[in-house]
Amino acid sequence: MTNPLRDLADGRLCCLNTATLGHREPILTVIDAVARAGFGAISPWRRDVEGHDAAAIGRRIKDAGLVLPGYCRSTYLPATTPDGFRANVEDNRRAISDAASLGAQSFVMVVGGVAEGSKDLDHARRQVEDGTARLLEHGREVGVRIALEPLHPMYAGDRSCLNTLAQALDICDRLDPEPGPDPWLGVAIDCYHCWWDPDRAAGIARAGAARRILGFHVCDWLVPTKDLLLDRGMMGDGVIDIPAIRGEIEAAGYQGPAEVEVFSANDWWQRDREEVLKICRERFATVT
Repeated sequence: MTNPLRDLADGRLCCLNTATLGHREPILTVIDAVARAGFGAISPWRRDVEGHDAAAIGRRIKDAGLVLPGYCRSTYLPATTPDGFRANVEDNRRAISDAASLGAQSFVMVVGGVAEGSKDLDHARRQVEDGTARLLEHGREVGVRIALEPLHPMYAGDRSCLNTLAQALDICDRLDPEPGPDPWLGVAIDCYHCWWDPDRAAGIARAGAARRILGFHVCDWLVPTKDLLLDRGMMGDGVIDIPAIRGEIEAAGYQGPAEVEVFSANDWWQRDREEVLKICRERFATVT
């Protein structure tokens, strides 16, 4: 007998990734709006934070009564030269320090695809593992966990050469072989990227057994999809069985928030902020 899903009508279990609002307003305005809409958590993007006082933003989030599960996202790691690779690692190191100043629980790693001008996918993956090892050490130092987010294989060439939960968890096991009860290295599981994977359920169970599920992102896959990056659907508008995936994740022991992350240049990013927040909350309660 399966356990019932948690009730996402409880806004404390709902997180707004700031990308869902299209980065149109200052982060402090977004924080206040998200809190008023009844969400319990917020995950900001670096473009909304960098150039501002991260610690002050973190205080504003806390004062608004919001939890900060994750800070998005990493600079891509693969590079064609050693100096380029070191620069990418260092840029991520600075971002992890900002995550600590914000009070984020984890830093989300979207690792990058093959380096510009390269066709060596295996080399890109080796660079990702090497870079993650270096960043894991810094994350431990500043108290921020690293969440590897595998992306759909359509992004292997540019955005991520890490494409399945199994790949991400293999890296976790090699770099953090004795994770203990609160691992420093884990995964962020996004419905948009894993719904197609025939080994998804096994990967989720494996991640849960090792307590490595650090985030759960929700949106939907539209048919037809007009843009592979900027045409995500709101939950319930596409073909992903989101409750089934959430059931697997909660059965694996995940108790954190569900985080809506919708990139939608021609639809949701054009709508009024209050409408988007209202519909997000409704969809959390009814179809997620």
